[in-house]
Amino acid sequence: MTEAVEAFMPPEFQRVGLDPVAELGRRRDEERVSRLELAGGAFHVWLVSRYDDVRAVLGDADRFSNDFGNLTGEGGATDQEDPGGLGFADPPKHTRLRRLLSPEFTMRRLRRLEPRIEEMVEQHLDGMERSGSPADLVSAFSVPIPSLVVSELLGVSDEEREELQRISGGRFVFSEDGESALTAVNDAVAYLTEVVARQRAEPGDGLLGALLTEHGDDVSDRELAGLADGLLTGGHDTTASMFALGTVLLLQHPEYAAVMRDGDGRGEEVGRIIEEMLRYLTVVQVAFPRFAREDVEIGGQRIPAGDMVVCSLVAANRDPALGPDMDAFDPSREVPPILTFGHGIHHCLGAQLARTEMRIAYPRLLRRFPTLRLDVPDEKIPYRELSIVHGVTSLPVAW
Repeated sequence: MTEAVEAFMPPEFQRVGLDPVAELGRRRDEERVSRLELAGGAFHVWLVSRYDDVRAVLGDADRFSNDFGNLTGEGGATDQEDPGGLGFADPPKHTRLRRLLSPEFTMRRLRRLEPRIEEMVEQHLDGMERSGSPADLVSAFSVPIPSLVVSELLGVSDEEREELQRISGGRFVFSEDGESALTAVNDAVAYLTEVVARQRAEPGDGLLGALLTEHGDDVSDRELAGLADGLLTGGHDTTASMFALGTVLLLQHPEYAAVMRDGDGRGEEVGRIIEEMLRYLTVVQVAFPRFAREDVEIGGQRIPAGDMVVCSLVAANRDPALGPDMDAFDPSREVPPILTFGHGIHHCLGAQLARTEMRIAYPRLLRRFPTLRLDVPDEKIPYRELSIVHGVTSLPVAW
């Protein structure tokens, strides 16, 4: 990593392989709440990294704001600047928009998607088998499946899905000036606004069409595009990263790969392994930024009103206060609810959908290719350097 990259990227965005850098753990254990120096220096920024403190901040929507206008100063954000969605919204707007989406994410409705997810997984495994060993698991399996699932959920066409995948690819990977991620988000929301306008004229049979049919007068095209982008954000790149990094982790632990391969996707053992994978990997490294609405105290540190608070999910999920050796992968451990999907009113709506995809995908992948192995040494795996969502750019595998 270059010195310029190191200067731009604070420790909560950096990894060594699957693990956070040692500096992040040191900050958590020794400083609890510490100041961050980010490029540009527009805000006073505080890093919160202990489990109890992170949970307290994420669960306190009264004293901490997510509103995007906090990032744009006193003038606020224009409609074109604000990416919309739930992650950058406060009540009552957040409450109204989340209420629209919540009925679509009940377990009963998600189960209706399971046969299609199973079909998508099998089709891509068939494609890998036809093409033969070796393969890039990222392009052949881990990226296309979540993309198809979100597209199926939203009810967008194949052409629209391909365009969204193209323009959204850079949203979590930072250039040294941070512009590439913002550009990717703005491009995606602009394109989704066009998709929503088409569906308003002729509603489809997916989530977008259903929301327009039932609540069309209560939601604007831009608002619905922001919600759709949030689902794309939470359901595509994050799950794709979990598919790839989770495969690396399972191949490093063949005893758990065997349990996954031989188990029922709905079985308790498989569920415990997936939950520990979610904790250990924590691919979304930090939560959406919070801004103190008033002077507050966190972990003994006074945070002045208006300051930004960054909660490190990966550090919190590995907090030694949760149990012994939290930097190890151990599906037998008992821990409090993990913070991988956030906490409080902004807890990820798609958490159960992500778990469902993993329960379906990992066992089928490992059963289809029981001799699956990495086709590069561990030290040659191309991990992302600059990213809020940790992942790999490719994953060469063979069988």
